[in-house]
Amino acid sequence: MTDTLETLRRKIDGATELDSVVRTMKALAAASIVQYERAVHSLDDYYRTVELGLVAWLHHTGATIHSEGGAQKNKGATGAVVFGSDQGLVGQFNEILADFSVGRLGDMPGGKHIFAVGERVLGYLNDAALPVTGNFTVPNSIAAITTLVGRILIEIETQREQGKVAEVYLFHNRPMPGAMYEPVMQRLLPLDDAWQRGLSGLAWPTANLPEVMGGGEATLQALIREYLFISLFRACAESLASENASRLAAMQRAEKNIDELLENLNQTFHRQRQSTIDEELFDVISGFEAMKG
Repeated sequence: MTDTLETLRRKIDGATELDSVVRTMKALAAASIVQYERAVHSLDDYYRTVELGLVAWLHHTGATIHSEGGAQKNKGATGAVVFGSDQGLVGQFNEILADFSVGRLGDMPGGKHIFAVGERVLGYLNDAALPVTGNFTVPNSIAAITTLVGRILIEIETQREQGKVAEVYLFHNRPMPGAMYEPVMQRLLPLDDAWQRGLSGLAWPTANLPEVMGGGEATLQALIREYLFISLFRACAESLASENASRLAAMQRAEKNIDELLENLNQTFHRQRQSTIDEELFDVISGFEAMKG
């Protein structure tokens, strides 16, 4: 059934309004990517400071790190924090991350304690029959990340003190060039020997070695807490940047489809309008010829 001119005009108006919404969401996603990427980059100097503090402690004490974040093996299950999303229009963002997390966790022995960040990734993890211990809301701003990280750290510390969790891993999507992303895994706890050897191999940037004041153990615990905070903050910020990159890619595809639809609708409209005009002209000429005869 051929659409009337009025129907085609309504379709064109609706597609135009939808195109305006898509362009707005595209601009918002692009702006969000920038702020989260800047947050990740801003952590570099902060992490460097914490890293140098740990280097100074290792050089000053000559000891090995054994603490609540130490390298000792405790009996317990494997904990995992999976950073997903709460909002839609992100393509396969959550599905890809969930499949990656399920595959990696499936290779690890023992029980699992999963903490999901986001309702949508929670659904995929439940479908995979993974035991989700807790669920957190995805932060909607840079400032809200700090609160989320604090809650996750408290939960992890509680689980480790109770002997329920021995190791903790982070799973999230990391942004890549071209509005792309890839799922990654990071071991958060315990801080193993390889990590300590990497710190021990770092040279102090000046010739004057620092001296640790105020108690070595207290300083170490403070530095480790900062290290854990940075690791979680970075993972969350990278996940949010990836989420908006996925949304940007989805909006770009939607924009392309709408533009093609509008082009087809406009061509159909003008072709049908011209046909209507031709029919009206033919009727006028036919009437004129009839009157003339």
